[in-house]
This record gives sequence, C-alpha cells and structure tokens, in this order.
Amino acid sequence: MKYLDEYRDPALARRLLAELGAVATRPWRLMEVCGGQTHTLVRQGIDELLPAGIRMIHGPGCPVCVTPVAVIDRALELAATPDVVFTSFGDMLRVPGTSTSLLQVKAAGGDVRVVYSPADAVRIAAAEPRRRVVFLAVGFETTAPANAAAVLLAESLGLTNFSMLVSHVLVPPAITAILEDPECLVDGFLAAGHVCSVMGYTEYEPIAARYRVPLVVTGFEPLDLLEGILMAVHQLESGRHEVENQYARAVHRDGNQVAQEAIRRVFRVADKEWRGIGSIPDSGLVLADGYERFDAALWFPSGPRSPESASECIAGQILTGVKTPTDCPAYGTRCTPRHPLGAPMVSSEGTCAAFFSAGRTAAAPSPALNAATS
Repeated sequence: MKYLDEYRDPALARRLLAELGAVATRPWRLMEVCGGQTHTLVRQGIDELLPAGIRMIHGPGCPVCVTPVAVIDRALELAATPDVVFTSFGDMLRVPGTSTSLLQVKAAGGDVRVVYSPADAVRIAAAEPRRRVVFLAVGFETTAPANAAAVLLAESLGLTNFSMLVSHVLVPPAITAILEDPECLVDGFLAAGHVCSVMGYTEYEPIAARYRVPLVVTGFEPLDLLEGILMAVHQLESGRHEVENQYARAVHRDGNQVAQEAIRRVFRVADKEWRGIGSIPDSGLVLADGYERFDAALWFPSGPRSPESASECIAGQILTGVKTPTDCPAYGTRCTPRHPLGAPMVSSEGTCAAFFSAGRTAAAPSPALNAATS
C-alpha cells in the first residue's frame, strides 16, 4: 500500500538495526511519548529487536489513559441527565468511571451518541435546539484545533445549547515533569509526530537545552521509529542534546499556524490533573475568557471527587517508565482490556493494553519477530 509499505520495508529495518548496533557503545534509555508509537513498537516487536542495552520506556502518550476518573464521572453524570445529548468519540465509551461507563449509561437509556467530529455535535445542537448538547473534548494538542473550531462554529451559529467538557493535556509540560522526577530514567525522547505537526517543535528546544537530552520528532511506522531511535542514539553517543525532526514529511519547525491560532483564541493554558501521575503545572487547556459559556463544567454542578485508580494499580510508575506492565501483579489476570483496573489498560492505545494485545507476559516477553523484520 503506497505511503505505508515503504515505511515497513524489512530490509531497511534490518539495516537500521545493524547501524544502531554499530553506533551504540553503552546502554541508553529512550521514551516514546505517544501511545500510537508504543503500539507499533510492541506490536512489531521492535523494542525487543534493539541491540542489548537500548531500552524503550513507554510514556504517558495516550490521552484517554491520562483522563482523570473525576472527568469520566462528570461525563457520566451529564450523560445521565434527562435533557442532555452527550456526544463523544467512540474510544471513550468503554472507559470505566467509578461505577459505570458511557456505554452502560447509553444501554440504560441515556442519550449518548458517537460522533466522528466535534462539528457533528454542533450540528446536533443546531438541529435540536430544545436539548442541551455536550461534547467530551479529550486529547493532546492534536485534537484541540478541531475542538476549538467547533466552539467557533457554535459561536458563529449563535447556539446557546452547545457546550464541551474539556480535558485537554499538553505534551511539553509532561516531558518536563518526567525529567524533573528524581526517579527519571530517560536519556532521550521520541516526540510525537502528530502533536508536532500541529504545534511544531520550538517548545522542545529549551527542554533539550535545559535538561541536556535529545528529542527526536518521530513518526509512527516501523522505519520511522527505528530511524528516530538511531538519531537519538547518535546524539547521545556524540554528546549532543538537540531537537531533530525525523518526521519531516509531516512536521515543520513552526507547525500549523492556523491551528495554533484557533487554540490560542478558544483555550488558555492551566494546571491539569493527569490520571496515574497527578497534577502537572500548565499542562492542560481550559476554555478561555469569553468562551466560558461553552464550558459544560460550569453548566452542571460538580459531583464528588473519585479515587484515581484501584489501589493495586501501578499506573503512575508505568506511565513514567519506572516499571513495565508485566511488573504489575494484576496485569493479565485481574486487569485486562475487558476489565481494566487502571489507566494504561483502559484505552487501546495504553501501554498495558499494547502489551496485552501483543501477547506479552512476564514469563514470555514476546511472541516472536514480526512481519516488519522477518
């Protein structure tokens, strides 16, 4: 398939692995930030094909996983409200709150609708003016422009029955928080290519300089990741700490200015709670002054705050790379994608879910080499 096969070429993958083996002279630990990258690494077995000593740490790059239980519980309250049409992308419907999920609320009669764009939610609000329509706005910088555009569309239509429950998170503050952690194990980062396609990568340059770590903007296909890892190891071996762009076919240094302007117009930066990690300063987006009327959190009274996860869940240690899913005694037994106990097993992009779908267990780390390198 054009534009995919060329990034999954087995011969090129072997060549990159051989070069990596020749370049690396000591152990290095790299963190990929995005859940999509984690899935490619684990599904293709790339992390287990790397030369001895090069370890991939799977970071907090799944927005569904890091959405606090309190936000999910608020969404459940709204979805069960009689005059509310609650809209969401499909990946949020199975995420469990304290006692139920959006899918269960829908089964019980709640008006929960899956949409493919936040603009769809705006259209529902325009078509049903007597109902209050709420959209669950979750995600990193990648989904923020479309959500901002939906608010601007609702404003232009003069809608007073459309609002958003916002839980946006930002990547650079999360990387900074990881680097500030005294237990930080990370020598370098693979930055998420899709986030940088929107925001560019200038925000990462002061981080690389301050903490003396390489950051390589990387894509999502097997060869993207192998090349990104190779570029990061080249930097580490030569004592450099810069921002490099492996994903040049999609990312420019300054990103998408139109999308960034929409974000700046509708949202402002605020402190944010990350599920499994805790509060990170300036790591989230909330509706800006002048757009509070679209904030569902202000429309409806707040419910009681919920615990973040089951007591035996080690989500925080997994999301920061201190431990892997197979270190958790509940992994694959009491905690599975069908019955998740904590954040990384909740979403199909979560690290624990990636390990589980790849068949990894503590006794048998990986099924085998994969098609990309066979």
